[in-house]
Amino acid sequence: MNYTTGAPIRDTKAPDGPIEDRWDQRRFSAKLVNPANKRKLNVIVVGTGLAGGSAAATLGELGYKVKSFCYQDSPRRAHSIAAQGGINAAKNYRGDGDSIHRLFYDTVKGGDFRARESNVYRLAQVSVNIIDQAVAQGVPFAREYGGLLDTRSFGGAQVSRTFYARGQTGQQLLLGAYQALERQIAAGTVEMHTRHEMLDLVISGGRARGVIVRDLVTGEIETHLADAVVLATGGYGNVFFLSTNAKGCNTTAIWRAHRRGAYFGNPCYTQIHPTCIPVSGEYQSKLTLMSESLRNDGRVWVPVQAGDTRAPGDIPEAERDYYLERIYPAFGNLVPRDIASRAAKNVCDEGRGVGPGGLGVYLDFADAIARLGKDAVEKKYGNLFEMYERITGEDPYTRPMRIYPAVHYTMGGLWVDYDLQSTIPGMFVIGEANFSDHGANRLGASALMQGLADGYFVLPTTIGDYLAAGPFGEVAQEDVDEAVGQVTGKIGRLLAVGGTRTADSYHRELGKLMWDHCGMERTEEGLRKALERIPELREEFWNNVKVPGEGEGLNQALERAGRVADFFDLAELMCLDALHRTESCGGHFRAESQTEEGEALRDDEHFAYVAAWEHNPDGDPVLHKEELQYEYVKMSQRSYK
Repeated sequence: MNYTTGAPIRDTKAPDGPIEDRWDQRRFSAKLVNPANKRKLNVIVVGTGLAGGSAAATLGELGYKVKSFCYQDSPRRAHSIAAQGGINAAKNYRGDGDSIHRLFYDTVKGGDFRARESNVYRLAQVSVNIIDQAVAQGVPFAREYGGLLDTRSFGGAQVSRTFYARGQTGQQLLLGAYQALERQIAAGTVEMHTRHEMLDLVISGGRARGVIVRDLVTGEIETHLADAVVLATGGYGNVFFLSTNAKGCNTTAIWRAHRRGAYFGNPCYTQIHPTCIPVSGEYQSKLTLMSESLRNDGRVWVPVQAGDTRAPGDIPEAERDYYLERIYPAFGNLVPRDIASRAAKNVCDEGRGVGPGGLGVYLDFADAIARLGKDAVEKKYGNLFEMYERITGEDPYTRPMRIYPAVHYTMGGLWVDYDLQSTIPGMFVIGEANFSDHGANRLGASALMQGLADGYFVLPTTIGDYLAAGPFGEVAQEDVDEAVGQVTGKIGRLLAVGGTRTADSYHRELGKLMWDHCGMERTEEGLRKALERIPELREEFWNNVKVPGEGEGLNQALERAGRVADFFDLAELMCLDALHRTESCGGHFRAESQTEEGEALRDDEHFAYVAAWEHNPDGDPVLHKEELQYEYVKMSQRSYK
C-alpha cells in the first residue's frame, strides 16, 4: 500500500492572539441561532457515551430537535461506563500549584508535542466548568473529611487534579449525562433510537445531511435526515481484537464517514495502558483494565534476577527492582502511560516478568496498607480490588496484583478543526472519535474530561455557528438512494459468501498481526510484513467468511462481520501511517528511533505535523499535513526523571 501527498491542511477556525483569550474570542465571533429558529433545526447525534450523551442533552436543552442513536439497548451501556479512575480538572483545590496553564502544559508535554496548543488550552479552561456541572447533576464525587471534593494523582502530573468516585467515575458521570438526556427525551426535544447502528453517512449538496442505520432487532434499513450530524462513537482499539474496550466498540461509523470524505487524523496513535490484567489464555475475547489510579498507592516492581519464580512474599526487598522509581525518580510510578508500558515490556523482555509466560509485573499495595491501613485502601479502591480477585482468584490485599500493558485508547480519529467540524461540512466529531486534543499520548483521566468538554461546552457553541445558515432545504433523493444502496449491497455481499470461517476468527488473526507489528513497538520490517499480510487476509475474509442467517431480524454474526470488514481497511491505514512516521513519539514507538536510554526520539524537523489522510476511491490514500506550531510550550525531549 502506497500513498501520495496532497495539499497542506490547516485549522482556519482557531483565533489568533493570546492563547487564554482564544476560546472567548471564538465564542463571541460564532453566529447565534435565536430560540425560535432552533426549533426548526434538526441534529443527529450518533453515540450516547459521555460525549454523545452530554451533547444530545445540551442541544435538546438549547431547543434544537435532536435524534440520538446507539447500538446498545440503553444509553447507559455506552463504554464510558467502564472508565474507572477519574477526571482531570484544574481546580487547584489542593493548593499544590495546579492551574489552567499547568494542565495545558502537562497535556501538551504528555502528548509528546503532537497536539494543537489552542485545542489543549481550551480543554484545560473548560475542565473547571465540568466539575461544577457534574456536581450540580448529583455525581457523587469522593469528598474529604471537611466536605470538599477530594482529588488524587494520575500519570504525567506532579499535582493532584483528578476528581473521582472510587473506581466508578465513568459510570457516575455517564449517569449524570444520562439523566440529563432522559429529561430531554421526556420533554420531547430528543428522540431516542436504541439498538440502531449507523452504517453510512448521507451527503447532499456537499453537506452531511443524515445517516443510514440498521435496526439491529428487525434488520430494517432506515434513513434519518437532519441539518447536521454529530459522531460520538468512540475509539477503534478493538482493531487489535484483545483490548480493554467493550466487545461492541468498533470503527464503522467513523470509517464509513472517512470513505465519504472525512479526513482521518493520526490513525497510528494508539495507547497501550500499563495497568491491565495479563492475558491468561487463547480463549479470551477481551482484556480487563485496572485503573491507573491504583498507581497512586501501588508500587510497581519485578525481581532483580531473571527467571526468579519465587512467590512475591518470598522475595526480599533487596532483591526487588522498583524500576519506575529507579529510572524516573521525579515521577516514579506516576509516569505517563506510554512510558510505563514500554518500561514493563522492557523488564519482561529481559526475562524478569512474573506470572504465566513471564508477561506481567507486580503492583504491590503492602506499603500503602501498612501506612494507611486496610480500611483506608479499601475505601479508595475496594471495588477494583474485588474485581481483580473475582477475575484472578488472588487477594490483592495480601498478594501483589499482576499487571501488563494492553491496548486501551486511540488518540487518532477523524480530523476536526477548532469548531470540532470535520472536512465534511455539517459533520462534527466529538470525544474519542476525533483526533484533536491528546497528540501522541493521552494522559490518564483526560478522556472523560475531553468527552464532557466537547459535549457540554464546546460543540453546543460551535455547531450553532454552522446551523445559523440553516435549515438547508430538501435532501436529494438520489443521494439517499445511493447511500442506502451502498449499505444494502455490503450486507448482501457478506451474507452471500457462505464460507467456513467466522468473522471472529478473522478478527482474532488480524488483531494478533496488529499487536505483533503495530503494537507497543513498531519496526519498518514488521510494518511492511503487516501491509503485505492484511490485504491477503482481507481477501480471504471476503471469500470465506461464514455469516449465517439473514439480513432481516436479529443477526449478531452479520453485525460483527460488517465491523470486522471495516477493521481490515482501518488496520491497513494504521500501518501505513506508522510506516511513514519514522520517528517515535508518545504511543507510537519506532524501534529505529530511540535514545541511548531507550526513550522515544522525536524528529521535530520532519514530523511536527498532524497526518490527515484522505480516502481515495480510485487509488492510494492521500496524506495532508497540518503543521503544528508551539508558542507557549517549548518543544523539548520529554523527561520524567
